[in-house]
Amino acid sequence: MWHGCHMSSVISVRGLKKSYGSTQAVAGIDLTIAQGEIFALLGPNGAGKTTTVEILEGFRNRDSGDISVLGTDPAVRGEAGRIWRNRIGIVLQSTSDAGDLSVHDTVAHFAKYYSNPRDVDEVVSAVGLTEKSKELIRTLSGGQRRRLDVALGIIGSPE
Repeated sequence: MWHGCHMSSVISVRGLKKSYGSTQAVAGIDLTIAQGEIFALLGPNGAGKTTTVEILEGFRNRDSGDISVLGTDPAVRGEAGRIWRNRIGIVLQSTSDAGDLSVHDTVAHFAKYYSNPRDVDEVVSAVGLTEKSKELIRTLSGGQRRRLDVALGIIGSPE
């Protein structure tokens, strides 16, 4: 960790930059998010929100900057990267696209990506979708799809 970050921070970013050709998508973001804090990243289309989050998730490489998520650089690969990814929960913008799968089958599929997933039925119940468990995703309302997104974000037992 670098100076200025206290140990209770779960995400620390200093000087994050990312460009695509001559377009600067992220121009030097600094932020610290404490454990238990709810943090919203707001801005118009093209402001660099998705790029920033994908870098924090380890899905996209940065050009420069120091990043720590749960004490680990998200760019870490190999076994250390797998262990780190088991500690975080991610909800992608397009998780509800597999419309021909049931709610239960979708959550069960995502559970396979984690070393220590929660029980599928327990997670489906926790987000209030037990009665929709056998329904196809494409039949869900918008609100029910958001509940499914939450289920996919917590199935891996993230911190």
